[in-house]
Amino acid sequence: MVATPPPDETTTRPDRLRRPSAAVAAGSPVARSESPSAAFLEMLELFFFAYRDFVADPDAILARIGFGRAHHRVLHFVDRNPGLSVAELLDILKITKQSLARVLKELVETGHIESRTGSTDRRQRLLYTTDKGRALARSLALPQIGRIAAAFQALGPDGAARARDFLRLMIDADERPRVSRYTNRPIARDPS
Repeated sequence: MVATPPPDETTTRPDRLRRPSAAVAAGSPVARSESPSAAFLEMLELFFFAYRDFVADPDAILARIGFGRAHHRVLHFVDRNPGLSVAELLDILKITKQSLARVLKELVETGHIESRTGSTDRRQRLLYTTDKGRALARSLALPQIGRIAAAFQALGPDGAARARDFLRLMIDADERPRVSRYTNRPIARDPS
């Protein structure tokens, strides 16, 4: 008998399980055929390999301090959005409250994130990175930014814009406006 591994921090809520986007369901070239073309399979495989290498450097940094990818995602979005509420963070990450609770507790206990009470709603918890958290977020982002910058440079003058368009189009159409609120912004600073 094979044991089923426990769900990890990336487990999504059953009510938020992803369905194929409208483009795939409605008749993309892949949805209309029984078998995907070699070009689409190659892209799928390139995504897997690119993701593997994209997360390798941050994974090594995180492993040294006993953190994982869930810690990285939480730290990234809190650092980029000072004063982010727990509810907003749950909505961004599409994970359960229970999954977030453990990771957030560890980040608060280790002094990477600070939780403050909302000024208008005392029940609200607003999240901020500490100096320690901000430094870790930057150290995790730098190798990834370097990898992105090198790829953009190799693509040529319009490479960055084309890559950005491609990634945005990979996001479900109904999610794009919400996602755009969290992207393409200047570096945020803690107002306090």
